[in-house]
Amino acid sequence: MARARVHQHVNPLAKYYRELPVEPLVLEQVFSDPSLPLHLDIGCARGRFLLEMARIDKERNYLGVEIREPLVDDANQIRAEEDLRNLHYVFCNATIDLDALLGKIPEGVLKRVTIQFPDPWFKKKHAKRRMVKDSMVEAIADHLSPDGEVLLQTDVEFVAEEMDEIFANSGRFELSDLGSNPLPVKTEREIAVENKGLPIFRQMAKSKRDGPR
Repeated sequence: MARARVHQHVNPLAKYYRELPVEPLVLEQVFSDPSLPLHLDIGCARGRFLLEMARIDKERNYLGVEIREPLVDDANQIRAEEDLRNLHYVFCNATIDLDALLGKIPEGVLKRVTIQFPDPWFKKKHAKRRMVKDSMVEAIADHLSPDGEVLLQTDVEFVAEEMDEIFANSGRFELSDLGSNPLPVKTEREIAVENKGLPIFRQMAKSKRDGPR
């Protein structure tokens, strides 16, 4: 049976994706040990980054969120075949529904978030489709542990500047430049960009304990 074509770009503001039903994630239903620190990867694509992280680090749970449902299905199938009980993928429009998805995550469990190489939507008329928005940053801040961190990576300079500005303007994060990736696994995009000798812009956003709420 031929597999359906997976679109490279998905408009998160299209009616179908704005009206997706969202159920709050219940950690006990997807992880064997729901008490472990949680790493959330937003826009995980095929999920290979998280797959490798979950393989080498059994002391965290790994959650991938992706708007392209066929990619989520494939990733969860691989996870099931390998019986990785600290890994799960969710079909979700994180641009709009991240707060609802994380609504039942216990306080202090979400320790790390990664946003890596989000679709830049280069055309000015499509800028509103970019994933990182004020509402998403607020959702992350609301659910992130007081000692949590957010790794931001992109190879598009204006996207890096835009993400940094949105996180900084929230008043709930302290940002610092990173010269290299602090994690032991790189995304497929990161490897491809580095192999071409092109720059990658990295920032770490850490929770402000006394930030406005």
